[in-house]
Amino acid sequence: MTAPIATPIRFAHAVFRTARLAEMTRWYETVLGAHVVFGNAMLAFLTYDDEHHRIALVELPGLVDRPEGTAGLEHIAYTYATLGDLIATYERLKTAGVTPYWTINHGPTTSMYYRDPDGNQVELQVDNFPSVDALNAWFQSGAFAKNPIGVEFDAERLVARFKAGVPVEELVQQGSC
Repeated sequence: MTAPIATPIRFAHAVFRTARLAEMTRWYETVLGAHVVFGNAMLAFLTYDDEHHRIALVELPGLVDRPEGTAGLEHIAYTYATLGDLIATYERLKTAGVTPYWTINHGPTTSMYYRDPDGNQVELQVDNFPSVDALNAWFQSGAFAKNPIGVEFDAERLVARFKAGVPVEELVQQGSC
């Protein structure tokens, strides 16, 4: 008999190599509301919660930008508690000059994609289903198999409809915005 596999209790952090330490630090402070818990001329450890650090940035001499079309990490994603929190973050970032390059309802999530100063993709999202059971039922319905990417939406239209009081359950339906 095989012993059960021990699984992690949570995802801890991501570490990025960069040639733009100060700019990357400011970006993650702005986007995630993070703060530096340790920093020097080579490193910045940032967190936005009770974890000692969620993002680490390491500046190394001689780094070159990664060419487009290179294999590697596609993006990292952060989930917000409510659609209102995601919309408030969108508006706050827009005021700071940070705008998403892609907004899409994937079905499981309503998502806004941003690029950090090094071009790394960061997804800010909210879950669209009230429970894992509801999400799994949707997956089993075949809806995701028909469109596993999702439906793009206009962020400004989403904001306007949210502020007009359209129920969240309607707003998170694919194709509603």
